[in-house]
Amino acid sequence: MIEETETIEEFLTRCSADVEEAVRKAAAAEILPRFRRLAEHEVDQKSGPHDLVTDADRLAELRLTEDLRALLPGSVVVGEEAVHANPATYDALKGDAPVWIVDPVDGTRQFVHGDDGFCTLVALAHRGVVLASWTYAAARDQLATAVRGQGAFLDGERLFAGPPTPGRDLVVATSHPDYTTDEQKRALRALWTDGVAPRPCGSAGLEYLAVARGEADAVAFSWEAAWDHAAGLLLVEEAGGAHVTLSGEPFRVTGGNALPFTAARDATTARRLADLLRTSA
Repeated sequence: MIEETETIEEFLTRCSADVEEAVRKAAAAEILPRFRRLAEHEVDQKSGPHDLVTDADRLAELRLTEDLRALLPGSVVVGEEAVHANPATYDALKGDAPVWIVDPVDGTRQFVHGDDGFCTLVALAHRGVVLASWTYAAARDQLATAVRGQGAFLDGERLFAGPPTPGRDLVVATSHPDYTTDEQKRALRALWTDGVAPRPCGSAGLEYLAVARGEADAVAFSWEAAWDHAAGLLLVEEAGGAHVTLSGEPFRVTGGNALPFTAARDATTARRLADLLRTSA
């Protein structure tokens, strides 16, 4: 619980481990028991056959909402499933209260299919600035964390993205074709060029982690849902990477971004990919 005169930064210094525990407990209680054991009635569609939601998504978000708000009184939660139920909830990102941005199961399709490539994403933002993030791949028992100005870590080890290997094609995870409109596909098509090796993304959170670890060179995405990007963008930044939209500005979790945008291992790569994406805009 935050003290009356405590800043959010001081709260994070004191309570980051409590947030980590809340994330792990939500996954242990609501996600992992259903992994590879989902019953048919526990899986539903939202906007279509590629947009799935499970009882694990709903129940983990409810648990995280309760636990995170208790840790930081006066905070609010913007969660994927709550926004689906009430889109007006998303407006809290532009308010003055601290905001927990939550994706309970990022990579729901992988989760439903029994693939371990899913994660729980939590970020804490205030007045549009992401201050801390937690990326928990529960089935792999991997936890990546970042606090603004203090670096990025995976299971306690510092992450450094580093520049891409000279002379090799850039490995870029892009918006998956199943989730993109024809217009978005056209916008991303500029990446199919010499020196770039695009591939469809899996869990956005794990793709950001791959960039922060230097295992992938960049991501290029065409949508702005904050729960998919907030945690990963801070992770990449704190590992030494950069992100940029078509307007040349960093991605804003509050919205209104010029899309597509990219996040990369270093600023030079981010600018190079943004320049390519502008050619199709």
